[in-house]
Amino acid sequence: MIKEIYIRSIAERVGVREWQVENCARLFDEGATIPFVSRYRKERTGGLDEVAIAEIRHWADIYSEMEKRKSSIMEVISQAGALTDELKRRIETCVDTRELEDLYLPFKPKRRTRATVAKEAGLEPLADRMYDVSLVDPVPEARKYVGGKVADVEAALAGARDIIAERLSETASVRETLRQIFKTRRIVTKATKKATGQEAMKYKAYFDYSESLERIAPHRLLAVLRAEEEGFISVRIDADAEKCGKKIYYDFCQEKRYPAQPLAEQIHLAFDDSFKRLLEPSISNEVLKEAKEKADLESVRIFGENLRQLLLAPPVGQKRTLAIDPGFRTGCKVVCLDEQGMLLHNEAIFPHPPANEKIKSIQAVSAMVQKYGIEVIAIGNGTASRETEEFIKRVPLPKGLRVFTVSEDGASIYSASDVAREEFPDHDVTVRGAVSIGRRLMDPLAELVKIDPKSLGVGQYQHDVDQGLLKEKLDNTVESCVNSVGVNLNTASSYLLSYVSGIGPALAENIVTYRNEHGAYASRKDLLKVKRLGDKAFEQCAGFLRIHDAENPLDNSAVHPEAYHIVDRMARDLKVSPKELVGNSELCARIDPSRYVEGNFGLPTINDIIQELRKPGRDPRESAQEFEFAHDIRSIEDLKAGMELPGIVTNLTAFGAFVDIGIKQNGLIHASQMGVKGMADPSKVLKLHQQVKVIVLSVDLDRSRIGLRLLK
Repeated sequence: MIKEIYIRSIAERVGVREWQVENCARLFDEGATIPFVSRYRKERTGGLDEVAIAEIRHWADIYSEMEKRKSSIMEVISQAGALTDELKRRIETCVDTRELEDLYLPFKPKRRTRATVAKEAGLEPLADRMYDVSLVDPVPEARKYVGGKVADVEAALAGARDIIAERLSETASVRETLRQIFKTRRIVTKATKKATGQEAMKYKAYFDYSESLERIAPHRLLAVLRAEEEGFISVRIDADAEKCGKKIYYDFCQEKRYPAQPLAEQIHLAFDDSFKRLLEPSISNEVLKEAKEKADLESVRIFGENLRQLLLAPPVGQKRTLAIDPGFRTGCKVVCLDEQGMLLHNEAIFPHPPANEKIKSIQAVSAMVQKYGIEVIAIGNGTASRETEEFIKRVPLPKGLRVFTVSEDGASIYSASDVAREEFPDHDVTVRGAVSIGRRLMDPLAELVKIDPKSLGVGQYQHDVDQGLLKEKLDNTVESCVNSVGVNLNTASSYLLSYVSGIGPALAENIVTYRNEHGAYASRKDLLKVKRLGDKAFEQCAGFLRIHDAENPLDNSAVHPEAYHIVDRMARDLKVSPKELVGNSELCARIDPSRYVEGNFGLPTINDIIQELRKPGRDPRESAQEFEFAHDIRSIEDLKAGMELPGIVTNLTAFGAFVDIGIKQNGLIHASQMGVKGMADPSKVLKLHQQVKVIVLSVDLDRSRIGLRLLK
């Protein structure tokens, strides 16, 4: 179980009560998942949402690793014979990684240094007396050490200064003082000799750049660090060396006492050397690393929010779909899918140049629509998308058949993946890509979980941030989305099932194998017949799985099987059957929640059950809406400042929103152009895939950049 010191720290960081952290930690130790804890254990958590629970889990994992680190650190110090009771206490009560490493630094095995050489020459006693200010003039004392490895008095003093410099650089209080100073300074960049050519020009704004480290926006810091990584600029923190030196010396004198002039001169020299050679590079790296960690958190948060909106995009549902992956020279790949997304037919048509087989293509599409009972058409938004959309308008389609444009981001990644090859071993990547486009329209969540989120084009600097942190956030987001919507047990792929609470890849494969061998699941209890799916896994997953047309209607709801007996009691008290109660809002309104509170089922859970009974298995997603781009805009050359255009939000960042206006290049609505005073938080104003109206502010043909302002 997690230690009390960590519970207190997590509670303070997350802004919750200690008992909430403790209960969450206990549930995690018992094998509970974040969605399960959030949805079905509200009494234990005090109703914490998934965000808070995920943060608790994050810090619990960090402190678990810290505890292991503490053990190894104390073992090293103990072997060196330096583990005092006070040092052990400080290590055991530490909850900050940097503080822990500061405590360890003096004892950490290190390469041979100038201080090491000085100690080997026997100069440590001299350094001790100088550092303890127990000398007035160090020169007479230094003469005692001349001889052997020490050539003269200056060599003795220099060696003692090296020892003092290293000792100072390993002093926790000194390092913390400098950290606080450095955090208030400016980050400064300078172009390198490599900063020439087109590749470097995207970083031109940072060739001679300076900004307060406290105020620099996360996306700008990540851009600066990427430019440094690629060798186009150098980066440093403009620390005030004189101010830092005076502060270190003042603190030293307050702790010891002011040394006499001969010794003071040597102390100053040692401190200056320590700062320039050891402390400044080390602290600068630390502070930049900490700033990057904060920028990573913000970028990961934005990526997670964008991914959530993308995964929860409105579906058209189970409809027979004709999907088109547009193209010019290679033609348009067309597939027909049934209501479950299974491939019925595929062929290529060539309505565009150079083939220009328009009549033949119209006939082919008309025949497919009629033969396969097509209800909706999905057109990929890549090359030739607008032309294909115009072509489809010429096809005589049945009344009510709707046409949608679908994002192709990541479709090529899916087409070449093992998942796609397993699903369609006898078809090439073009067919797989078209199928993915159609399925994205039917159910974006079920299809997009097959693609690495980093390939979906909805983040900022996702390859520059901490990849472990990013994976944790994205995995949590995907898991949250899948479980908030619920999964059809009898149609879901193993890949989608793997994200259901408590299942994972191995059990997902077993669930599909059982379904293939024994037919559709008749009830949730049938899951217990699946190989290696025991009571614990059933507890975690059952409430998130749906069985349409099940004998027990609760099997198609978010009511957990552990609470079925409560619904039975509610029905009996109303003198109806459970089937009559489920979905009947009038009957649900007559239920008194307080009558059914028992054991682990408190009012929050009872109210959730009643809410679910009103609309069982309700999909939280909105309905998909059709959209049309401006007909007279086909390229960036067609744009003029002042034009009002319809668009679709394709990506949200900290500095603005990118909008597809129907041409190759996306436009940018800067955060300052979102219709509110001052800078806006784009994620608070817009949503991914939101249909918007924009006005063109600027068009830069040379750099292919389009500036937009949000109208509505």
